[in-house]
Amino acid sequence: MLLTTANCFSSSSLLLPSLSRKPIFLFSKRPRVSSWVSSRNRSSRLCRASLITSSDSFEVGRLIGSYGFMNVTSYSGFQAGADFEYSSGDLGQLRVQDVGEGSVKIRCIFTDTCIFMDTIMQTKFICRLYEGRIAKGSFKGTPVIFKVYPGQRAGGIEADMMAANELNAHAFLQNSSEGICKNLLLLLGGFETKTGEQWLAFRGDGKYSAADFAKVASEKISRARSLEEMSWNPFEQEQAFKRKAYFVIKLFQGAMTGLAYMHNYDRLHQSLGPASVVLNTIVERDAAYLVPRLRDLAFSVDIRFSYLEEGPKTFSEDLWRRASSAGAFTPMERRAFGIADDIYEAGLLFAYLAFVPFCEAGIMDSLSLQRLLESTFKLDLTATREYCLADDRLLEAVKFLDLGDGAGWELLQAMLNPDFRKRPIAEAVVNHRFMTANVL
Repeated sequence: MLLTTANCFSSSSLLLPSLSRKPIFLFSKRPRVSSWVSSRNRSSRLCRASLITSSDSFEVGRLIGSYGFMNVTSYSGFQAGADFEYSSGDLGQLRVQDVGEGSVKIRCIFTDTCIFMDTIMQTKFICRLYEGRIAKGSFKGTPVIFKVYPGQRAGGIEADMMAANELNAHAFLQNSSEGICKNLLLLLGGFETKTGEQWLAFRGDGKYSAADFAKVASEKISRARSLEEMSWNPFEQEQAFKRKAYFVIKLFQGAMTGLAYMHNYDRLHQSLGPASVVLNTIVERDAAYLVPRLRDLAFSVDIRFSYLEEGPKTFSEDLWRRASSAGAFTPMERRAFGIADDIYEAGLLFAYLAFVPFCEAGIMDSLSLQRLLESTFKLDLTATREYCLADDRLLEAVKFLDLGDGAGWELLQAMLNPDFRKRPIAEAVVNHRFMTANVL
């Protein structure tokens, strides 16, 4: 069965092969385009892509997590110090944000410039995550992580559309002549159940995320201070700081390498956050073996010029609406805006990694940090630094960004520049002086 995406969506489209279909063999060491897409026109858009496995090729293990996707129906927010009321019809400038809610990771929606309070949300649908492994063939025993989208009855057409978009984004990126990027999660295949659920199978390259690392690191600080276990030896304290700083820099560098790869092949991520970066370890002493990988490409946008000239598609309408508001009208300007929009999200991720792991638990979170940067200081990082210096709880984060004579603040300011035209590209971020071990 063939996958259907882009303008091929319809309420009756079957996205993944049903359980009754004949199994398709797993790809060899380097998957070729014929394993993924129709060979009739390899340069055309990925409207259709064939999967490489059937349900019989897998064994499913335990449930390990969930993603909740929410609709914001009403909320009050603030912008530039004033209070505003918004209705669901005003949601023009959308941004995805991960928020913890019990054992479920909630995908909430925010604008570029507002953090919303008193938000009323309705659950759209929930994706489940399972452990598993390949059960047949030469790759038997290979660990996998399943991401399960609900069927249309539970999740509506949006769930099917997101599953197809995520699969086609991975298929396109894994078809590169340069080979597989090690900083992108590898999609192995998928299938559709009789109930309409879409199961995507990713190679099990890590159970942790950048959010997990930050949570563990902050809780470790809190625990040590509550038990008065902080080392009295200044040398040990400095070594511990350097280990964490090196881990964070390598984590962010890997994430930006994956993003640079996506941009080089005309794909935007559009959902970059702490939960979107998979880690194979969260042990700071194992930083030498750390390999960050980007995941969650369900909102990915194709920015090839042939697509840009055709007008907005399913997952890009809000992006191009914001591009027009920023004065980007031509295909080239819109492409530049889309890339800069990803860089802004990456800048918020960088800020999160610079603060949360270096503070006690509960002192700083993604929403509070975004509010501090955007609403309180309006992206003025010099003023932000002065504020943080006055709070002893934030001094370690300031110390981290001060490395290299303030190179961290310099990079963060560039990525969060209010003018999208002045933000660096992903490759420039990877090669920035703060991203080298020299700052340590």
